[in-house]
Amino acid sequence: MGPENDTLISEFLLLGLSEEPALQPLIFGLFLSMYLVTVLGNLLIILAISSDQHLHTPMYFFLSNLSLVDICFTSTTIPKMLWNIQTQRKVITFKGCITQLYFFLLFGGLDDFLLAVMAYDRYVAICYPLHYMVIMNPQLCGLLVLMSWIMGVLNSLAQSLMVLPLSFCTDLEIPHYFCDLREVVQLACSDTFLNNMMIYFVAVVLAGGPLAGIIYSYSKIVSSIRAISSAQGKYKAFSTCASHLSVVSLFYGTSLGVYLSSAATHSSHSSAAASVMYTVVTPMLNPFIYSLRNRDIKRALKRFFEMACAKETVISR
Repeated sequence: MGPENDTLISEFLLLGLSEEPALQPLIFGLFLSMYLVTVLGNLLIILAISSDQHLHTPMYFFLSNLSLVDICFTSTTIPKMLWNIQTQRKVITFKGCITQLYFFLLFGGLDDFLLAVMAYDRYVAICYPLHYMVIMNPQLCGLLVLMSWIMGVLNSLAQSLMVLPLSFCTDLEIPHYFCDLREVVQLACSDTFLNNMMIYFVAVVLAGGPLAGIIYSYSKIVSSIRAISSAQGKYKAFSTCASHLSVVSLFYGTSLGVYLSSAATHSSHSSAAASVMYTVVTPMLNPFIYSLRNRDIKRALKRFFEMACAKETVISR
């Protein structure tokens, strides 16, 4: 394919995590299992929260939104990867790649924004407990989620549209299991200065901004907890944000680790393997982190299963 018609490309090749044929069944089984656990775990969190009136609070409203986004986040990449392994084809169309890129950036950004919103929720709950329900009213909660969606859509739309005018030459192999923005931009033959500047801008503003908000919120939370006189009060206050802090550490630790390791090694295949941590493992572990450390979620799940069993018994009779 020559430079004169390099804009007419119709497909890319996703090389995946490994090109070894013997490893494909193992990768397929492993990722299928993780995907099913992710969907089932986050779906149970959503069902438990929606079915229990006691969990209709701002904290669990944000958690249910996070679980929904995690399901969508993994669904943008894993099904296509499993399909490619099963059919032994590595092809993804140009339109399919742009579509996958759009939704990956959308739900990845939403994860980022929702974690910041949840940090603000914990900040208000611990630092202003008497005014919590007044400040975190349904209108504000809905507005925070809506603004997260708007910023996520605008970011993903802008970056996806900036890929469309790029020209691509003969090398159309993406050393990844999904259409990663940086990998796609690197394949372009045309000038990618604006694309790279946009990537850096988004990393600093739309990723660094929420992280700065999370750090600020927890600095205030720590100050408030230190001011509590009793050890039991300190433990109770900290336990309300321990799950969220664990998820934040996991999400940002793995995502920052991926970018730092890829910058140090300059290996696309090692970056693809490392990105599994924040694209698959983190969404899979989130339901376990919130359910294992949360008595309210455990009770809600128990009631949900008891109601389901009772309905099944009635139907069978």
